[in-house]
Amino acid sequence: MKFTIDVLGVFLKVVIKINKVTFAPLVVSTLFILLTSLLAHCARRAVQKLVKEPFVKLLFEEAIAAAELCGCCFELIIVADNFGVATYAIYLFALTIWWSLNWGDATACPYTHIEDVIEGKGDIRKALLKTWAELTGGLLVFKYIQMYWALEISETHKDRAFEDCKADLQVPVIYGAIVEGIATCMCRLASKSLGDLNPRFATAIDSFIGTSLVVAAFDYSGGYFNPVLATSLKAGCKGHTLLEHAAVYWVGACTGSILSVYLYKLPAIQKFVRGTADMNGDSIWADKED
Repeated sequence: MKFTIDVLGVFLKVVIKINKVTFAPLVVSTLFILLTSLLAHCARRAVQKLVKEPFVKLLFEEAIAAAELCGCCFELIIVADNFGVATYAIYLFALTIWWSLNWGDATACPYTHIEDVIEGKGDIRKALLKTWAELTGGLLVFKYIQMYWALEISETHKDRAFEDCKADLQVPVIYGAIVEGIATCMCRLASKSLGDLNPRFATAIDSFIGTSLVVAAFDYSGGYFNPVLATSLKAGCKGHTLLEHAAVYWVGACTGSILSVYLYKLPAIQKFVRGTADMNGDSIWADKED
């Protein structure tokens, strides 16, 4: 706890000085995202050291990953609102790579556990417990965000801590669910293919595909593709009811994920994946000799 307080104190001194001297709100947002990632990394290391039971350890890691994901994405809302979707995309691309390299077995995403159940890699009880851990981390992190925004270190945070939020859904509910479902399905198909193909820079490629789909869906559903993330950031916001929110961000995304499991098994897709894996020459494939 003392370490966390010390880190927060140093962070506040740095960002306040930067803001007074250069009035650089983007730098403030960047430093806060770095702080959030650092605190999550420290919490993850502590859990790995102190918790011995593997599944309990994974539950803590899921909660930490969800808190990190949602905490960073709250600040990415500030970035998108003030510096544009292109800047938001660059930050999201970099963060997605960081998360892929540091989360281990945690996913911070419920539908990955549903996929495991379908494929016989997990059971329903564990899937529900993981989802509960993720929701806990994703919802509790808002108090941390609210405390930071209330300081109003940057002009971009003025009045954001206690303002009424607005939903990102800009299309009818059914269209929003379709957008979230199709994009989630495409993301999952890409991830499964990259996992089997194992190309060089697979993490960067996966991040680029996911970020591109988020940007494409940004003006329609918001492009969340993760029920926990959407719930943490937008549940209860003006613009849709909780039932409509669930239909778009839970039913839509989970349906797309489940669909990807069955689509990936289709002979045409498997033939494409095997055919790509057999290619040689000047390539990015990790196990091929150029």
